[in-house]
Amino acid sequence: MTDTLFPQPPSPIIPVKGLPGFPVARIFCVGRNYAAHAAEMGHQVDREAPFYFTKSAHAVLPSGQDMPYPPRTADLHHEMELVVAIGAEAREISQADAMDAVFGYGCGLDMTRRDLQARAKEKRRPWDTGKDFENAAIIAPITRKEDVGPLGGLKIQLRVNDLVVQDALLSDMVWSVREIIADLSTLYTLQPGDLIMTGTPAGVGPVTRGDVLHGTIGDLDPVRTHIV
Repeated sequence: MTDTLFPQPPSPIIPVKGLPGFPVARIFCVGRNYAAHAAEMGHQVDREAPFYFTKSAHAVLPSGQDMPYPPRTADLHHEMELVVAIGAEAREISQADAMDAVFGYGCGLDMTRRDLQARAKEKRRPWDTGKDFENAAIIAPITRKEDVGPLGGLKIQLRVNDLVVQDALLSDMVWSVREIIADLSTLYTLQPGDLIMTGTPAGVGPVTRGDVLHGTIGDLDPVRTHIV
């Protein structure tokens, strides 16, 4: 019997090819990391440093499961992203050593209640209710770093009901994985189990009940969900 008032919620587990699962600790998200997406949202990229927001680990929905349309929104948006899985502690790590902290990569969807986010922005309030909610981080199985190779030339693409809506290269990212890890490690001590969602390319848009989302990055396992 544990000495708690109620059972502690278990950590979400993301499958890993050929290995035990990856328990999720924290989720860090990079904002406006593709210039074309920043422009479509009416912003310019801040090239001085990346900026971040977070999602709870309990926002994770494993790829392949249905996503219930979330409450209090009429404008649910998709955002297709490369997910970086951290496998070693990193604190104030240099760019030269930053990739040593990477365990692997996956495909992910940063689902967003855009209307709630927009209202928060208008009032200069936090984005939490627009970004951090149940099932808002849809994550595909992780592939180990050594099985992926160079990232830059890989295509990131999302189809909604077989229509391509997002299509770019990872080399289009303003801040590379190496730069993101080095910078983020000056704000937090990154730990095994942390995930970094590295931003979305242009083409974000609304989805509704009945839509099927299918996202790919190179040969990584695709991310897929059905909005119900």
